Amino acid sequence: MAGIRPFRAWRYNRALLEHIGELTSPLFDVTAEKEREELYRNPLNSIHISVPRGDKSAQNAAKTLKRWRLKKYIVKDDKPGIYVYYQYFKLPSDPRKYCRKGFICTIRVYDWKENVILKHENIMPEAVNIQHGLIAETRLNATPTHGLYTDAFFALEPDMDECISHPICEAEDSQGVRDVLGVINDESIIARFVETLKDKQVILADGHHRYAGSLAYMQQKITKNPAHTGQEGYNYHLIWLTNTEEDDLRIHPTHRLIKKLDNFDEAATVKKFEKHFRIKPMADASKIKDVIIGKKWTFGILFKENAYVVQLKPEVFKTMKWDFPDEIKKLDLTVAHYFIIQEILRIPGKMQNISSCIEYERDFTDCVTKVIREKAQMAIITNEVSIEDVKRVSTCGCTMPKKSTFFYPKVICGFLYCSL
Repeated sequence: MAGIRPFRAWRYNRALLEHIGELTSPLFDVTAEKEREELYRNPLNSIHISVPRGDKSAQNAAKTLKRWRLKKYIVKDDKPGIYVYYQYFKLPSDPRKYCRKGFICTIRVYDWKENVILKHENIMPEAVNIQHGLIAETRLNATPTHGLYTDAFFALEPDMDECISHPICEAEDSQGVRDVLGVINDESIIARFVETLKDKQVILADGHHRYAGSLAYMQQKITKNPAHTGQEGYNYHLIWLTNTEEDDLRIHPTHRLIKKLDNFDEAATVKKFEKHFRIKPMADASKIKDVIIGKKWTFGILFKENAYVVQLKPEVFKTMKWDFPDEIKKLDLTVAHYFIIQEILRIPGKMQNISSCIEYERDFTDCVTKVIREKAQMAIITNEVSIEDVKRVSTCGCTMPKKSTFFYPKVICGFLYCSL
C-alpha cells in the first residue's frame, strides 16, 4: 500500500537556524490577520513560500525561492533522511503535558480510487487549483500534509524517541507549542519505516487540498513526460505521519454559530426542540462543555440570556431522511446539521455549506461572547470527533460534514522544504 521514501530537505542555513522561531509560520487557517502581517514583514519568513501574496502569488513564491537558494539562505541536506517531528503542548485547564509524535517523509501520490490515501473532508476545486499552481511554479512542497497510519505495536516510536533526543532545530509558536525536529539518515533504520508503512493505508488528517494539488500536478506531469518512470520527484508528496494509536492525538470540536436568520425567535426555537430532543436548562452556560462530553447526540445550545443541553431522542434518529451510510448518519455533527440546522432552523442541507447564516468557531468562549454581544443569534456547542469516527468515515469512502475535525496542534511551515 503506502510507499514512502526519505528525501533531502531544503533547510535554513546554520546561521539562520539560530533564529528559526522568527522564520517559521503557522498554517493560514489558524493565523489571525495581524499575526500574518507581522510574519510577512520578515523577508525570510517561510510564509512567503507557503502563502505568497500578490496578483501572481505563485510566481512570486518561485522567485523568492530561487533567490533564497542562490544566496544560500536555504541549503539542501547532504543525505536523504526521514525527519522526526514532535510537538509538545498543553491544553487549557488541563495539567497534562502532551507530545504528538510523528515523522516527515515523502509518500507516493495515489489517486483517490486506489484507496491508499483516504480523505474525510470534501475537496474544494478552487483550493486545489491554488495549491496546484503553487506547486507547479515552485516545484516544491512547503508544508507537510498531516497523515495518519495505524500501528498498534508502536514499531517506530523507539527509533523516533532516540532521534528526537538529538534535535537539529526547535521553535515555540505563539500558542506555546514547542516544535522539535530531528533526522534519521541511517539506511537500516529508514528501511524499518518503509517496511512498516508498506501495508498501511493513510488517512489525511489535515492538508487535503495540498495533497490534491500534488495529485493534480503529478497527473499533469505524466501527460507531458513520455519517459515517465514513476520515480520522478513529482510522484511524491511531503507528509507528516502520526500513529492513530497514540494517546496524544487531539481533535478539537468546531462549534456552529447561527446568525442573520430572518424572524428569529428564541422562545419559538426552544419550543421546536421539544419535538426531537430532550431539553435541560443550564443556569451556568460555562459548564455546558463538561456536561455534554462523551454523550451521544448531545449538544449545548446558547442564547443571549439562556442556555440548554439537548439530547436527541433515540426513536427520532430513524426519521432522518438524508441518504447517507450509517457511518455518516450516526455522527453527532450529522445529527446537528439535520435535526437542528435543517429541521428546526430551516436551513436546507444542500445550502448549509454556503450559507452565510452558519459560522464556524473553535473557541467556546468566543461562542459565548458572540452570542452575548448579539453577533450571533445562537450557538450549537458540539463534542469533539473521535479518531474512531474518522477511521470509520474514511474507510467507507465518505466525507464528514464541513469543519468536522480540527487536529491540534497544526504543523508549522519553515523547518524544511521538499523539492519535487
